[in-house]
Amino acid sequence: MNTIEKFNEHVMGTYGRYPLVLEKGEGRSAFGEDGKSYIDFGSGIGTNSLGYCDEDWADAVCRQVRAVQHTSNYYYTKIQADFAAKLSEVAGYPKMFFGNSGAEANECAIKIARKYSFDKYGKDAKRYNIITLTNSFHGRTLTTLSATGQEVFHNYFFPFTEGFLNAEANNTADLLNKIDDTVCAVMIEFVQGEGGVNPLDKSFVEELFRICAEKDILVIADEVQTGAGRTGTFLASEQYGVKPNVTTLAKGVAGGVPIGVCLADEKCGDVLTKGTHGSTFGGNPLACAGGLAVVTKVSSGGFLEEVRAKGEYFRKKLSEIPDVEGVDGLGLMLGIRLKGKSAAEVCGRCFENGLLVLTAKDKLRLLPPLNITYDEIDTGIEILRRSL
Repeated sequence: MNTIEKFNEHVMGTYGRYPLVLEKGEGRSAFGEDGKSYIDFGSGIGTNSLGYCDEDWADAVCRQVRAVQHTSNYYYTKIQADFAAKLSEVAGYPKMFFGNSGAEANECAIKIARKYSFDKYGKDAKRYNIITLTNSFHGRTLTTLSATGQEVFHNYFFPFTEGFLNAEANNTADLLNKIDDTVCAVMIEFVQGEGGVNPLDKSFVEELFRICAEKDILVIADEVQTGAGRTGTFLASEQYGVKPNVTTLAKGVAGGVPIGVCLADEKCGDVLTKGTHGSTFGGNPLACAGGLAVVTKVSSGGFLEEVRAKGEYFRKKLSEIPDVEGVDGLGLMLGIRLKGKSAAEVCGRCFENGLLVLTAKDKLRLLPPLNITYDEIDTGIEILRRSL
């Protein structure tokens, strides 16, 4: 019995997998157990932000695993304190809660929003509704699925969690129509990742923040995919000139070990008190060691400027391919619109030719490691060109 057969015999079939057994990774390349190499333009859906086994990142995680691999949150660890201090400095938020995934971070944000209104306005106000945007994606727990603004996900698991409304992205009139005295928060993605790599219009974002500030409605930014430098700034919100009350991070912020972070500003950073939230593995020392290594490197001088420059380089090279209609996204979060081609079929041909890419709706999606080289970009784009 080979690896794939053994895997399929014992693991639930909840994913559509390619016939690749990854044996090792190095830099921006992955290697199958058959010895074939692949340039990785997907980085584990944006999670291996520094590629495979970055030396500084690996050293930090290995040092920690030989010291303390886990302790309950009844106790303190220096690595969690150091990571929290560094992330607070770079992201600009005074308080945070650590979990293990983007969905967990979003669940925490939802709890903060509802308890903020509960504490301030009381239970009888019934101020618990949260507006999310059409085409959004916020996770696969029952509550974050309920928050997701795509009907295709609202099946099988009835009844879904109540208290979520959808407004059309980039439609201020529809947003205003949905806001009433029962709304406690609006939850957005600055670039909708799973929804098709769709950036929000800056004018819509500015108006949304103005309306929410007037009505004491919290703004939650799901930056699970856009955060930690992916778009060329540490947070995508920086490019819109706004600061959400709550921002969630996961994926690339720890470089490949499970983490979720819910950042909260001065207005709501103390809403969750002892006993109101928790997570056994939240703030795990290994995750915090990986996170500290990533945030330190990504925030170092010149790194984010290079991410932006490489994003522009990708756009330039892709625009030279006749079958490419256009490119959406920010930084190194890119969605490629194709002329008369199936993104799924092109994704499959790229795989056959040694390039790992993703799809999002009808687009090819690229989320390469943030430290990818220009030579690797050129090689990968040439494979993409041959695969069209």
